[in-house]
Amino acid sequence: MSSSRTTSIGGVISLLGAFLAAALVLGLLAAGLFMPAVGATGAIARSGVDIFNELPGEFKTDPLSQQSRILAADGRVIATPAEQNRIIVPLKNVAPIMREAQVAIEDHRFYEHGGFDLQGVMRAAIANIRTGQTTSGASSLTQQYVKISLQYSALNQGDKAAAQAAVRKDYMRKLKELKYAITLEKKMTKDEILQGYLNLVYYGDQAYGVEAASRHYFSIPASKLSLSQAALLAGLTQNPGTTDPVNYPERAIARRNVVLDRMHELGKISDKEWTAAKKRTLKQDLKVTQPKSTCLASPYPYWCEFVINYVETMPELGKTVEQRRRLLRTGGITVQTTLDPRIQKIVQEEVTRKVPIGDKSKVGAAAYVTEPGTGRVLAFAQNTKYTVGKQSRGRTGIAWSLDKKWGGSGGFQFGSTAKAFSLLTAMESGMSTKASVDAKPAGDKPYIYKPSEFPQPCGLYEDWPVRNDTPWKGGRMSLMEATAFSTNTAFVALAQQLGGCKVRDTMNRIGLHQADGRPIGKIPAEYILGADEVSPQGVAHAYATLAADGNKCSMLVVTKVTQGSKTLAAPKTKCAQVAKADYVRGAHKFLEYNMTNGSGRRNQLDGRESAGKTGTSDKNNESWFAGYTPNLVTAVWVGTPDDGNKRLMKNVRVGGEFYPVMHGASIAAPIWKGIMNRALEGEPVLKFKEPSDKVLNGDLVDIPSVTGRTVAEATQILEQAGFTVDVGGSMGSSVPKGLVAGTSPFARAPKGSVVTIYTSTGPSDPKPEPGTGKPDPKPTITVEPPSDQKPTKPPKPNSTATSD
Repeated sequence: MSSSRTTSIGGVISLLGAFLAAALVLGLLAAGLFMPAVGATGAIARSGVDIFNELPGEFKTDPLSQQSRILAADGRVIATPAEQNRIIVPLKNVAPIMREAQVAIEDHRFYEHGGFDLQGVMRAAIANIRTGQTTSGASSLTQQYVKISLQYSALNQGDKAAAQAAVRKDYMRKLKELKYAITLEKKMTKDEILQGYLNLVYYGDQAYGVEAASRHYFSIPASKLSLSQAALLAGLTQNPGTTDPVNYPERAIARRNVVLDRMHELGKISDKEWTAAKKRTLKQDLKVTQPKSTCLASPYPYWCEFVINYVETMPELGKTVEQRRRLLRTGGITVQTTLDPRIQKIVQEEVTRKVPIGDKSKVGAAAYVTEPGTGRVLAFAQNTKYTVGKQSRGRTGIAWSLDKKWGGSGGFQFGSTAKAFSLLTAMESGMSTKASVDAKPAGDKPYIYKPSEFPQPCGLYEDWPVRNDTPWKGGRMSLMEATAFSTNTAFVALAQQLGGCKVRDTMNRIGLHQADGRPIGKIPAEYILGADEVSPQGVAHAYATLAADGNKCSMLVVTKVTQGSKTLAAPKTKCAQVAKADYVRGAHKFLEYNMTNGSGRRNQLDGRESAGKTGTSDKNNESWFAGYTPNLVTAVWVGTPDDGNKRLMKNVRVGGEFYPVMHGASIAAPIWKGIMNRALEGEPVLKFKEPSDKVLNGDLVDIPSVTGRTVAEATQILEQAGFTVDVGGSMGSSVPKGLVAGTSPFARAPKGSVVTIYTSTGPSDPKPEPGTGKPDPKPTITVEPPSDQKPTKPPKPNSTATSD
């Protein structure tokens, strides 16, 4: 009994306090008329009029936090990052029935009073006295807007004490709220206040504002709300945490019906509408959808994380990372990206077709697609599902396609895809597409290079065993053949001839770097045979520079950022010519030859020229294919992302298929072909531009005649003329035995090329045509070579196995 009495008195005093405040403002009561009642609370000790007049009359609120949108290139929503799920809309975009419902249940005289409803206070006081409980409120809708705004601003600024004060039940807070409300009504129209309220108020289940709530609960904009839906939403604002229809369906229906009864009582709806709306079930009205406020809810979760990480680096969006992060999560900005959903779907399908998600082999696969000449990132995918929790087979939050700074891994050894940059360096150094090198013999048994053969600064610290997948007996080998067979000792010889640092410098200039952002290392295994860890992203953009004839373009992920009608940023790619087009076109020739005669032969594109290169690490646990046309570039990695480079990937079953060796040509290349063929459908069929005759055939110069000379004399003469000399076999000649009978080639040859000299067996042998010598046989490739091979133990100090 005493408890009921106490509640009744407390409720009446609270309402009387509000009544007294109104009376004071209106001048209807003399100062101190009800001071004994007010004073009993200890809140006011002097004249109510003085206190009220001294209170501040204006309040400022922070701009409302609302969700931002990340869009694909075609405008579809990738994600809606937000601290609060809120979408701000003008009042005209809220269905009239929703406005009616909200006003009816919260403050039906809203359009009649001046910020404070005296009739409402008296009605609530009488009702509370009769029931002995505080069941009816007395705050106008304007007062509620003030209270929620003050609380929001305090929380937004991290001031928890001020947030608590904004909703504390005492007379001083009520007086402040009242004065704010009365002042506010002088500056804002009723519709403006109602609009602010509808955008600010919480509707439960993490939905803030009427638009977000309507989309969340019903999957429609607020402009299309029906009577029953509007009544349900309007009923939530009193106790949103305990009446939302997702978690408390019975309470939600009960509150909805209270709103419908009130609207019927006030004559806002007809008997027929009232009856029909109350009969509707939640199942008929609800169609709950979750906002893409986190990347987990995004249809492209890895892209979502990538774009968020990228946006946080954009200086146009704030001076600090924290400012940019806050703008993205609270500023309601729209971020337009380069993601092509059509190509993204293709990449995802082709990757998982060969390496299914959660495959028992524990093999990972990822692919990255970009556009040469623009730097636009079109798609990337992998054979996992996105997670932010504990990683498991088929689930990870790490994007294997990307560099570490964008949410990627530490990278993977890229094997012989590195050889493309040695070929470009050779062209830049004056060699032609017909050039050859003296490759050391190696197969399963390695050739051991000594530090003395490869001096610093880009040389060896210790012995380096180098193997060839396709055995080579040693001797001269054309670069075309070396590329097609991916002969490691030939490319080591090429780097020795060019200068190791020169090859590494080309890589850095073209744009290739380790996945952690560091430059490619200085040890020969790293820059010649790809023993460093890189990402598909890094390889794709470096190859894009080749595809664009040496035009290196910065990565373009975001094309526009807007906030309302204001453009905050409109990034453009920055391009620079970092290699002469003629030399790059010479490098194309080797990679094109690899597609028609080498490791890419079985994965040529349908009706299109292409250039590409396989890559495989020493244990076959990392395999690659990177290739391009003039209009598209794709890099594919297939490997073991989390085994610490411990497994030898031979005799494995991946996606139901058995692979004796998991090299670049076996899985990565078919994935590449599938992506490129489908992605290029309908695109122009472009051909690579031809290099100059000088790059194709070399700078032809006369070969000095050395017939009749000793081998030593001939060697000296030819070397002084700028040729590299090789001693071949013997042949019949009129020249005395042991002297030079001829050379191959003879007459003219590219400057710097190899001239082979042949000695005479004496006049008893058939005489060749003077000066012709023996023609140099041109080897041809008759079988597709196995995978590439890097050194068994690359001499990389403190190297660790590739992993996430």
